[in-house]
Amino acid sequence: MKSRKIIFITSLTVLVIFTFGFVVSKSDIYFDISKNLELFGKVYKEISFNYVDDIDPQAFMRAGIVGMLSKLDPYTVFIDEKNQDDIDLLTNGKYGGVGISIGIRNEKVTILEVMDGYSAQKQGIRIGDVVTGIGDTEVTPEKIDDISSLVKGEPGTAVQIKILRFSEKDTLLFNLIREEVIVKNLVFADFFPENSNNVYLKLSNFSRSAGDELRSSLRQLKNKKEIKSIVLDLRGNPGGLLDVAVDICDKFLKKDLLIVSTRGKEEVSEKKYFALEEPLVGNEKLIVLINGNSASASEIVAGAIQDHDRGVILGTQSFGKGLVQTIIPLSFNTSLKITTAKYYTPSGRCIQKIDYSKNNQVIPDPDSLTKNMFSTDNKRVVFSAGGITPDTTVENGIESDLLKDLLAKGAVFNYADKFYYQNVDLDFNKINNEKILKEFKKFLTETDYKYESDIEKKINEVVKHLNENHNSKDVTKTLEKLSSEVKQMFEKDFLESSDEILEELKIELAQRFLGKDSGTLERLKYDKQFNTALNLLNDDKNYSRLLINE
Repeated sequence: MKSRKIIFITSLTVLVIFTFGFVVSKSDIYFDISKNLELFGKVYKEISFNYVDDIDPQAFMRAGIVGMLSKLDPYTVFIDEKNQDDIDLLTNGKYGGVGISIGIRNEKVTILEVMDGYSAQKQGIRIGDVVTGIGDTEVTPEKIDDISSLVKGEPGTAVQIKILRFSEKDTLLFNLIREEVIVKNLVFADFFPENSNNVYLKLSNFSRSAGDELRSSLRQLKNKKEIKSIVLDLRGNPGGLLDVAVDICDKFLKKDLLIVSTRGKEEVSEKKYFALEEPLVGNEKLIVLINGNSASASEIVAGAIQDHDRGVILGTQSFGKGLVQTIIPLSFNTSLKITTAKYYTPSGRCIQKIDYSKNNQVIPDPDSLTKNMFSTDNKRVVFSAGGITPDTTVENGIESDLLKDLLAKGAVFNYADKFYYQNVDLDFNKINNEKILKEFKKFLTETDYKYESDIEKKINEVVKHLNENHNSKDVTKTLEKLSSEVKQMFEKDFLESSDEILEELKIELAQRFLGKDSGTLERLKYDKQFNTALNLLNDDKNYSRLLINE
């Protein structure tokens, strides 16, 4: 009987056999483990007791564990006490917190997202607020990794957050009560364009509740009106739980179809996962958007949809992570996340991009991941290794070097803050595009923004090289004059990039004035991949052509 397999979290037992020394078991591996455990223990003990300076035994051992695991793939990691919340978040989809996301903007710890309905939002914390302290702890960009553990905690407990707001000089104090924050995996689900029968689904993670969220949203949307097509956006989705990826596929694929299989060290370890339900949306047109940051569970979904010719994969090459991890609880509230298997799409391909066993003495038998040819249900050719290749490739990157620089330096984000606080009561739909472009350019001058184009960077590198290695004063003067002239290109670059700059400004402002969902919809207006998907869904001939073998 076909059944869905579930990877259980189990405890780790290491077998060590001691009898006056070492006892050689039937397999040499047990002897090697015993011998090297004793050797490792003696080195650790001798250093801890006899090294010239005092040694922190815990830090020393943890460094040894990290060093040992560094010889394997980057997904096999030791998880210490401080990061157990991350495991709870992945497996349960919830944590104790106040409902904020933070990051670095303009070299300051800044609120990037405020989740609806939780303590931070209810008490007035806003996007763009700068966090200066949590409780008695001063917050700086250098301590960004520690902030999460300071904010999170048991629901019902209190935490004080100190905020510096754009338009206010004094520090604001927010006394927040932690709540059980349920993280949404399906961050957007609605008909878009609004008057169409196309559903846009933005899935950002694959934690425990993702399948239920998708099921509930699809049922609500079907009750609203007929669904004729779907765009499932997996761009930037790093993955999550394997069985949740299978659950997501259940909503699109016919019952009993193979979704994915996994194979561990032993041949008997192979597990196959099949669709167990009749799909909620089994016949509607489907396009799945992917990019280089779509990984793991995202690739399981995209691979199953592609191999069964259920929909068109559109975008750019996915990340290429074909490995499966199991989380193993250890002592003292720590865990080990260990790669235990590789997964294979229905056609039999492993899409793992990098072979971590290659040229690795710790893994003596390399398992090279060569690019091989496979076939979908409709006999279309697909390939293993290197991630999921889209059925139609569409780039979606920012073309303007100036805009990339503006975003990297937080100029767009900071201007959106300034504009919002100076125009809180303004109707977003009445914002004058020419006016905000003009004001933004003035803002860059006022904040002493410096832009160095690629051409200018190259000229400056040559000038520096000449000054350090040669005495070519005439050439240097000529280049410095050229560099000065190139500086004037900012005006030209700004004019040529004005459309792209305006798009990013409107997206940031939409989030400030109207909320996160409106920011998402504003971005979709200018999203090349999404709009290409819409055009393809309205073109029956080309949509069908991509799914058959011609």
